[in-house]
Amino acid sequence: MSKNIVSFGEVMMRLQVPGYELLTQANNLQYSFSGTGVNVASAMTKLGHRGYLVTKLPDNPLGDAAISFLQRLGIERDFITRNGKYIGMYFLENGFGQRSSRVTYTNRLESTFNTADISDYDLDSIAANTDVIHFCGISLAMTDKVRTSMKTLAKLVKEKGGKVCFDCNYRPSLWDGGYEEAKPHYEDMLSLADIVMMNEKDAMYILGMETEKTEREEQLQELIPKVAEKYHIQTIAGTHRGINTDNTHSLKGYMYTAEEFVFSRNITFSVYDRIGAGDAYTSGILHGELSDYTPEKTVEFAAAAGMLACTIVGDTPMSTEAEISAAMSGTVGDVKR
Repeated sequence: MSKNIVSFGEVMMRLQVPGYELLTQANNLQYSFSGTGVNVASAMTKLGHRGYLVTKLPDNPLGDAAISFLQRLGIERDFITRNGKYIGMYFLENGFGQRSSRVTYTNRLESTFNTADISDYDLDSIAANTDVIHFCGISLAMTDKVRTSMKTLAKLVKEKGGKVCFDCNYRPSLWDGGYEEAKPHYEDMLSLADIVMMNEKDAMYILGMETEKTEREEQLQELIPKVAEKYHIQTIAGTHRGINTDNTHSLKGYMYTAEEFVFSRNITFSVYDRIGAGDAYTSGILHGELSDYTPEKTVEFAAAAGMLACTIVGDTPMSTEAEISAAMSGTVGDVKR
């Protein structure tokens, strides 16, 4: 049965240089629109749900172009408001080999979304029509107005019987005060969340939890149950990713629910465009939870979704349930005719 999946977040214009060029080399850029909220809402529509986005866009041709792009992705526009002049932008340079990909933001804090007031959104209507609402730590890092909207909307959704998903997604460059500034806001969101995307590094650095373990998986298995107990979280999930010397990546997903860990297989794959893979994994976890998959199937499905997202250009996951299921089974064939 399809559900109403609502994402709260900024729509950004992505400006990408061709191939693996640097900004200093490129003579042209290709633009599209993205953002964590866009990615999750779109991915959930591909999986058979109704995806909505809570955001504010400028009332000008930039906003019109963004709306057109969102409509092509199948995202419902009921909760999108229009006003203002500015949209956040970022420039993407694809990494290769030992050179990492690089994202450069511009005009972000002045964007229509990041200066929006809570009164710009019809909170009661959103809460009444939401089965699951998704929030991201990137939005949490923006402004006090954005943080107020996030926390208020999360509380209202829970009061109406919906579930709250929070992806920690900590970005050091977005918090002037570092972990100390971020911690109280993260704790507020964790206390409201039913499903959380995080790993052991988030527990150690954001929440200040300590462990004597040195291996990542051991740290994970010690700290994540403590987070779940302290903040009364139903499900915590995430990934461990590795970047190999041959330019391939490896990914292993995990899920902690009903006081037990479940891990996916460690999968290795080639990468065409890795931006948005984490949102694909999150969407896989949400779909598995909503579809009553077993934890084992859910985490394998989510890992396969994350892998497929790395094979598609652009931030936004585009794979269907059938395509992800085929990837889970290792079905890779010739041209489909």
